Amino acid sequence: MKAAPMRTLVRLLLVPVAALLAVLMVGTPGAQAATDVSVVAEKLRESPVYVDPEARDILSESDAEALADKIEDADKPIFVAVLPADFPTQNLFRDLRTETGVTGLYGVRLGDRFDARFDARADSSVLSRQGVSNLVGSVQDAGDAKAQLNDFVDTAIRSIGGGAPNSWSDGSGDVPVGGLITVGALVAAGGAGAYAVTRRRRRRHEEEQAAALEKLRVVVDEDITAFGEELDRLDFHPGEPGADDAMRGDYARALDSYEQAKSYMAAARKPEDVRAVTQAVEDGRFALVSLAARRAGRPVPERRPPCFFDPRHGPSVADVRWTPPGGAEREVPVCAADQARLAEGLDPAVREVDTEYGRRPYWEAGPAYGPWAGGYFGGGLLPGLLVGTLLGSMMAGPGYASDYGSGYGDFSGYGGGDVSGADFDSGDFGGGFGGGDFGGGGGFGGGDFGGGF
Repeated sequence: MKAAPMRTLVRLLLVPVAALLAVLMVGTPGAQAATDVSVVAEKLRESPVYVDPEARDILSESDAEALADKIEDADKPIFVAVLPADFPTQNLFRDLRTETGVTGLYGVRLGDRFDARFDARADSSVLSRQGVSNLVGSVQDAGDAKAQLNDFVDTAIRSIGGGAPNSWSDGSGDVPVGGLITVGALVAAGGAGAYAVTRRRRRRHEEEQAAALEKLRVVVDEDITAFGEELDRLDFHPGEPGADDAMRGDYARALDSYEQAKSYMAAARKPEDVRAVTQAVEDGRFALVSLAARRAGRPVPERRPPCFFDPRHGPSVADVRWTPPGGAEREVPVCAADQARLAEGLDPAVREVDTEYGRRPYWEAGPAYGPWAGGYFGGGLLPGLLVGTLLGSMMAGPGYASDYGSGYGDFSGYGGGDVSGADFDSGDFGGGFGGGDFGGGGGFGGGDFGGGF
């Protein structure tokens, strides 16, 4: 038996019960058709994947089980429905979200082969509209339903935070009356099973955090090393002619910050611990700038955030308007060198990090870089700098705090998997299937990434 024995066993044991009820309901006045949205929603409250009886040739039962296990193992609020091509699509997402009543990301596959269509919607607190648009566009040409839905889920797992709804594991979804006897026989084992699921999720979460921290450690070590080299190049001696208490104080603060950064990094156990490291490095760099000004007889500069493009460049000297490729214009703090590059129409010297897609700017990397950036750009500055970027979209979901910590600005909203009933922003789920607010593809503001059905 596979790694998720309890949920798989319950599903298998309830199949005969569901089949019996289906037979009994044939010809019964007022019985709901399998294509009713409320039926789809009911099934999604019990499991992350629902395949309509008329769509079983689109996605097999075993493939649906594997997809559901992947979502539950990731503990993410992702819902997938596979429906026949002629399923009514008017207000489909809005009605499905209303009936389900759970905050999350909803993907729907209609039909197969020549009549296949796919689209998705999400609560903006889980994933931004632009993020959903990019996600949908990335899987439009993924192939058959199995390949497309697996690509969708794999990418979504990396893009959203928060946890799965409790109804997937606590049995709070409606259970057919005929299945109560079968379920009752499992109650004794249920406690142990629930504990095993919880322990496995906690262990997986810890492993994911440890892996993210190791990737982040490379970047942070580079920052600490660069700061240490700045200290070596300083050539300042507390007893040198002209040195005063203010200079010696700046120098002492820089040395203390360097030691603190190394100590904090050695003690870090999860990505959010890195925020204190980069904050210490930035404090030390400002102390060096202050010391340099005093030695040159200049006024001590005002405290400014570091250069947005690479905090190793030191404190910024100005705020300039800048537009990332395919994104919206925003004002960012820059160092003197990058200010000159931009003025000449050149690209800034951007801090790139390793990702699974190769070297990318840090704002296009994984969510673990949120704490790293948060230590440099605190005080509510970060949301404005990262708006419209991949990292900004990840941090916009409140579920991000449960994975990588909080306190990076005014990101707020529901967490994934929360039960909000019909209390949600209908605009997030508006528009027609394959279009509307953010369906059918698109990219970071359009451009090279645009497209649709």
